[in-house]
Amino acid sequence: MSETAESGVTSGGPGVLSDEARVLYRAIIGCGGRLPASDGTATDSAPLKELQEIGLLVPDTDDSTLLIAVDPQRLSASLSAAWQRRALDLLTRAIALPSDLQELAEAFNTPEQVGGTIQYVRGKVLINQQLEQLVAGCATEILTAQPGGPRPPDALAGVIDRDLEALRRGVKLRLLYHPSTRYHAPSREFVAAITSGGARVRTLDDSYTRLIVIDRRTAVIPVAGDLNVAAFVHDEAVVNYLIDEVFERNWNRGLDFDGSNAVPQEVVSGLRQAIIDLLLKGTNHRVIARKLGISERTLARHIAEMREEHNVESLFQLGYVLARTTMDPPPAPDDLV
Repeated sequence: MSETAESGVTSGGPGVLSDEARVLYRAIIGCGGRLPASDGTATDSAPLKELQEIGLLVPDTDDSTLLIAVDPQRLSASLSAAWQRRALDLLTRAIALPSDLQELAEAFNTPEQVGGTIQYVRGKVLINQQLEQLVAGCATEILTAQPGGPRPPDALAGVIDRDLEALRRGVKLRLLYHPSTRYHAPSREFVAAITSGGARVRTLDDSYTRLIVIDRRTAVIPVAGDLNVAAFVHDEAVVNYLIDEVFERNWNRGLDFDGSNAVPQEVVSGLRQAIIDLLLKGTNHRVIARKLGISERTLARHIAEMREEHNVESLFQLGYVLARTTMDPPPAPDDLV
């Protein structure tokens, strides 16, 4: 049996043999199970090479000028055992690989190797690549604060498998989002999937900075608000400060979110107040929706509900009523000079 056959490498792919190789084997069996090795009509054909590679045709030990057919049943038994041993060996090595390389990965990602306690990375592709490496090697915890509106559906689809795999490894995952994600169906589906896997998600209707912390060893922050440049911070004191004084403080003020359609009244009130403030500034609907990270349809629904609440028919009337309610009350007569 050839070394190629032993390793299971055949040109027939997952189906082991092509139809042409099967036809050729049957033809050789019909001719007595022997084929002259010097037969120019077949020796260079791809089907013949398949049969030789897998071991169904081997040189005759008594006459090297002949190729003889091998019993497929006997070959199957020996190949199956050999391939199973190889598969088990590969599976064992695959399982052991992360722990075997963990020490080297830690050495590779030490501040001395990545450019000091702060490493600046430019370009979203390189930033995402480095983040993927950190998340793939994460062992204990990932903290994420994502300000702004909902993430695009393709971005969510690109990370859900990664996050679920981290959760299955026992990694603790906490995410902080803007309340507008509660009105975004793809975001709700994403949050429902990861919270069912053990993650915790909250929303915060306030201004906070973008922040990712991996294993409490590396923090990733934008540089001067430029999302094309990220600082990977490895200094222990700085990372701990970002966790305790930035992430935890914001996390403690957030509201739990499990991906359900129910929206807490605090979120509704905060969103409507933001809508009111922008309406009073004369901001058009499209800009309001973009600023708040919601769809124009969701914005229209909130405005319609506010019109009903204030018992007005038109948007102009709503603006007038809202302006009246936000004005300071007139001074009492006793306060007049």
